[in-house]
Amino acid sequence: MTRRTVPLSVLDLAPISSGADAATALRRTVDLARHAEEWGYHRYWLAEHHLAPGVASSQPALVIGLVAGATRTIRVGSGAVQLGFPTALSVVEQFGTLDAVAPGRVDLGLGRAGQRARSDGGAPAPPSPPPPTRTVDGVVIPPPFAPGKLLSLPGFAARQELLRPPGARPRDYGEQVDEIRALLAGTFRTPDGHPVRAVPGEGAALQLWVLGSSGGESARVAGARGLPFTANYHVSPGTVLETVAAYRAAFVPTAEHPEPRVQVSADVLVAEDEPTARRLSAGYGPWVRAIRTGRGAIPYPSPEEAAGLVLDDEERALVQDRLDTRFVGTPARVAEGLARLRDLTDADELLVTTITHDHAARLRSYRLLADAWGLGRD
Repeated sequence: MTRRTVPLSVLDLAPISSGADAATALRRTVDLARHAEEWGYHRYWLAEHHLAPGVASSQPALVIGLVAGATRTIRVGSGAVQLGFPTALSVVEQFGTLDAVAPGRVDLGLGRAGQRARSDGGAPAPPSPPPPTRTVDGVVIPPPFAPGKLLSLPGFAARQELLRPPGARPRDYGEQVDEIRALLAGTFRTPDGHPVRAVPGEGAALQLWVLGSSGGESARVAGARGLPFTANYHVSPGTVLETVAAYRAAFVPTAEHPEPRVQVSADVLVAEDEPTARRLSAGYGPWVRAIRTGRGAIPYPSPEEAAGLVLDDEERALVQDRLDTRFVGTPARVAEGLARLRDLTDADELLVTTITHDHAARLRSYRLLADAWGLGRD
């Protein structure tokens, strides 16, 4: 199918495979970043996940430093810093330090996890039945995942509190984004008018992004400030269309970004043939199940281990949206699926994430996709 050329970028969680450890996962992240640069990927972003036994990217700024030191040209950054936990100043200082050692190629992606939700007032609307799974221009749009049950699990709130200093409370998201921008620009003032200088940080050539999974506050904050925006199809495929629409509706042009800039994420696994791709993807359902039942990401199971981790009907229903929207198959099939996602969302860039138990298979997936998409060609 006809495809307008858009960049592909990498989102990495530094996943820990069963039988391996965090040190191995981090070495593999650095290795994948080197290859991604060689194969023509545009950015290499690190996610932020806490208290998950199967993920080594709990401190993305540190891992970004490792990746920046091992690469030369690829952009490096966060996808995304969870602003519910650090202060604006600490974020600017961390990423200002990264910019000092990798000038001009650091991205600061911001997320709202752990933030205080802004209330629009009034009583909540009564729940309505979820829409059925539909296919729009060849892209699967499942019913939105409802996180309420996950957020109410015993221990969830206590785990969140471990990430904050004692007594700290979540800040307003838009205000914190504004503080970051002011610190970078050197215009920040305390409430009594005292100037604050972030060093390193002030004047850093960071590219700011906002990531979001719904048409709510993240999309509105990004649009109102004229910032680039990432819609998380890989996390919340059922809301991607409303998310992108909300961002575009809220967008206010700026000198730096006169038009909306949309990046869309996707979960991908590519192999030479369909049976191999399906076999390599067998651990994905149990892995997502662990996340959505409050355990956090488990060490990623091998295909053989996954055969013993059968999902019952309730568990399969819990993860079905993610199973249905992962792009799995041959290079041509996955490239076609990603092109349809790009066309449907009018994305300017796609952010792909791939997890396999075997590191060589993960490298091969990214290489096959790069070739199928035409990365690195003149």
